[in-house]
Amino acid sequence: MIGGGAWCRSVIDGLHRIGFDGPVWHVHPVAEGAFRSIADLPEAPDACFIGVNRTATIECLRDLSAKGAGGAVCFASGFAETRDGGVLNTALLDAAGDMAVVGPNCYGFVNALDKVALWPDVHGLIPVESGVAILTQSSNIALNLSMQRRGLPIAFLGTAGNQAQTGLSQIAHSLIQDPRITALGLHIEGVGELPALQVLMQAAHRLGKPVIALKSGRSEAAQTAALSHTASLSGSDAGATALFDRLGILRVRSLDALIEALKHAHLYGPTAPGPIASLSCSGGEASLMADGGDARGVVFAPLTDAQDMALKDVLGPLVTRANPLDYHTFIWNDAPKMAEVYAVMASGPAALTAIVVDFPRRDRCITDAWECVEEAAMLASQRTDKPIALLTSLSESLPEDICGRLMRAGVLPLHGLDAALDALAVIYGTRVEADPDRPIPIPSVQDTLCVRDEALAKAILERCGLNVPRHALAASPEEAGQVAESLLPVALKARGMAHKTEVGGVRLGLDSVEAVIGAANAMQSSSYYIEEMIPDGGVELLLGIIADPAHGYVLTLGAGGVLTELWQDTCHLLVPATALEIDLALDTLRIAPLLDGYRGTPRCQRATVIAAVLKVQDYVVAQAGRVAEIEINPLIVTPTRAVVADALIREEP
Repeated sequence: MIGGGAWCRSVIDGLHRIGFDGPVWHVHPVAEGAFRSIADLPEAPDACFIGVNRTATIECLRDLSAKGAGGAVCFASGFAETRDGGVLNTALLDAAGDMAVVGPNCYGFVNALDKVALWPDVHGLIPVESGVAILTQSSNIALNLSMQRRGLPIAFLGTAGNQAQTGLSQIAHSLIQDPRITALGLHIEGVGELPALQVLMQAAHRLGKPVIALKSGRSEAAQTAALSHTASLSGSDAGATALFDRLGILRVRSLDALIEALKHAHLYGPTAPGPIASLSCSGGEASLMADGGDARGVVFAPLTDAQDMALKDVLGPLVTRANPLDYHTFIWNDAPKMAEVYAVMASGPAALTAIVVDFPRRDRCITDAWECVEEAAMLASQRTDKPIALLTSLSESLPEDICGRLMRAGVLPLHGLDAALDALAVIYGTRVEADPDRPIPIPSVQDTLCVRDEALAKAILERCGLNVPRHALAASPEEAGQVAESLLPVALKARGMAHKTEVGGVRLGLDSVEAVIGAANAMQSSSYYIEEMIPDGGVELLLGIIADPAHGYVLTLGAGGVLTELWQDTCHLLVPATALEIDLALDTLRIAPLLDGYRGTPRCQRATVIAAVLKVQDYVVAQAGRVAEIEINPLIVTPTRAVVADALIREEP
């Protein structure tokens, strides 16, 4: 421990509190019992906490590296997260050399497995034999998570700060190799180096350890905060989702859902999507589960005939048998019969069975009558190999000691209906199959970009094998009329205009030379693009690929043409996507029924859309990071083809 003051004394006290029984050396020039300098230490320390100012931190790192120390946590701020901290950040890395550095601008870590805490503040961890690891870029969020009272065993809590040298993914990759770590929870402001994250997820996939992440940066304000706080690029929310789907990271939207999902991961490991079962002794709770599940895409498994008959035998004819099930109070306080009902609900196609129950306050009520639920859930869990959960409608309605007993018995305690359903939707909801081994092209575009207008963009896409309408260029209204004669009816477009439709730069369905000349004169452009109309026009789609520096190349599919802004009906995949992934993504669009033929309209040729996407992807990948953006809007899909009606490409010259 290097430094003085309350923060540094807290580190030493924290090591004793958690039960660390090895030597702890304090370095301070005047403190009683401390070594006066790093050079005076009897040998190279395994791990160090540097609690001095940013300038002194650099000198300490240099001395520790020279002595052969194992690594250091850098507490000080004022490095790359500030405007003037870049030079100091470079100096920090130079001083550390090959020695591992966590931070700067972070609290460090608490290792509850080996009873080590390089942590300058309070925390809520206790020694455990196994549990989840939680890593964040925010020290305060880590501290808050450590105080949870929901039965989650946290084996390791760590912060990465600015990740000047050692990133979140590198720390996580080391942790998941430990057999005592059951799952990984991440709070991410910026993903850092993509290759490191991919290596982490390849290892997690191989080891069968779930990774749950809360990614901030969805809003513009959050992205600004991430840049100022951690000096890392937050990137687009759609890009983060697409990247996480590819790698197999389960993304939650709140700290509450993160805790609930981690409890599931700790008990049950990786889980395939599937329906769930719900039961309660309240019709109101059953309705809340049904509505909340429907809003999140959670599927409730229908009862089988065998389940229906078994439930009737136990519950009698007065109970309506369904899923979610209100099993009434006829069998309340009869733990064996309650366990039988719970086990019957779990015996069908449901992947998880949730028993809704809120325990009353012990300080104001006699709670003995609720012990039957806990007992019955444990009995049912012993009779089935499927997950069984006790789920409360309110987060405070499940005491910590009951959570601990349930977790030890293999029963999942879930706190709060909203957070619980959010977690279950992520764990059991439909998702694309992860493929962390697939290469991820990384954009490397520079500041100097050129915009290929419609004519040049279509020429590139046509060489790639996409279907482009017959077309011609003209430098005057009269020439436009001449070249249009063999293409009539035509679309006339002014060249060199962005958002041509909004400024009157597009005229469609011109069916005579005179109409073309008149329209061209009205546009007052210096050059024109003339192309044939698509006679059997069908569905208009948006097909776009954009370079997201934080997450790779993001493919966007959606409703195109004038519907793009109006509907905002889009889905996102990471490049390169497979034909199957593209096909499944199209099914998620609200416009999908039009592709399949709606109320007598012709069925569009979906295979041509998939082929077009694959060809555009191939072009982007072949350019080795030079492409900044490709947009085709609309891609007109007909019963026979997918035609590029408008296109734009931004790329390096």
